[in-house]
This record gives sequence, C-alpha cells and structure tokens, in this order.
Amino acid sequence: MSHLNSRETELVALGAALGSNCVPCIEYHIPQARKAGLTDQEIHDVILLADKVRQVPAKKVLETAKNLLPTEIATTETKAECC
Repeated sequence: MSHLNSRETELVALGAALGSNCVPCIEYHIPQARKAGLTDQEIHDVILLADKVRQVPAKKVLETAKNLLPTEIATTETKAECC
C-alpha cells in the first residue's frame, strides 16, 4: 500500500468498510478521511457510490432466493418482525 497516498487509502477503506457493513470501520475511517484532507462532500460521494456497488450483489441474492420459491410465494411482500 505504499504506492497509495493517505487520501487514496481512505477512499479505499471507506468503500471496503461500507461494502462489508462494518460500523466500527466507518466510525474510524470517516475521521481518518478528514485528516487525510477529504472534504465531507467527497466522503459523502464515496459513501453513496460504495452503497450503489454494495446493493448490486444484495439485489442479486434476493432475486436468487425469490426465484427458488414458487411464484405466488416469492411475489408476496412480508415484513420481518426484526426489521
């Protein structure tokens, strides 16, 4: 990682933290990103982009799960008690 500067390192870290759903990592890397010179707008943009990337496999997993069920069940929306 010696070829990356601190800004680049924090951009990668924020993307990885969001992609892995790691709250402690986000809590650590947002202040580190600021220290590295990223603005709050840049951090916001990185987080939104990382979230878009993260949502692609999540949607595909949901699609696959629904496709493995009968159509009449897979299309019925239900809310989980925990969410």
